[in-house]
Amino acid sequence: MSIETSSLRQPMPPKLTNEIITAAIDGFEAHKTRIDAQIAELRALLSGHTETAAITPEPVTHKRRKISAAGRKAIAEAQRKRWAESKRTIETSTPAAAPKAKRKLSAAGRAAIIAATKKRWAAIHKSEKPAAKTAPARKKMSPARKAALVANLAKARAARAAKRAAA
Repeated sequence: MSIETSSLRQPMPPKLTNEIITAAIDGFEAHKTRIDAQIAELRALLSGHTETAAITPEPVTHKRRKISAAGRKAIAEAQRKRWAESKRTIETSTPAAAPKAKRKLSAAGRAAIIAATKKRWAAIHKSEKPAAKTAPARKKMSPARKAALVANLAKARAARAAKRAAA
C-alpha cells in the first residue's frame, strides 16, 4: 500500500451505529445458514442417505428497510459538502502556474546551428570521397612481359583462323 492511497482513505468510524450492527448480524446469519447446510450434507454422508430438506434449508428473508426522502436528501447534502471540502483542499494545495512563454530561436543561434551542421556534413563527405575514388594502382608492365603477351595473342588468333578454315 503506497503512502498516497493510504492518506486518501477515510478512517473507520469511531463508534458502532445501529446500521453497522444490523449489517453485521445479517452477514453472520448468512454465514450460519451456509455452515448449517454444510453440516447437514456431511451428516447425510455419514448416514448413507440424502436429506434434501436438511441440505437446503429455507433462506432467511429480511425485510428491506426503506429510507425516507428527507434522509436521502440529508445524505446527498452531506456528500456534496464532503466533495466541496476535498476539492477546496486540492485547489489550495496546487496553485495554477502560469504557462511559460514559448522559447524562440534567435537568428544568430539559428545561423550557428546551420554552420555547425554544414561543417559536420562536410567532414563526413570528405572522409567518404577518397575511399570511393581510390582505385588500386596499376602495375607497370616490363617490355619483356608485354612482348610475351603480344606473341601469345598472335598465336591464339592464328589458331582460331586455322580452326575456321578447317570447318
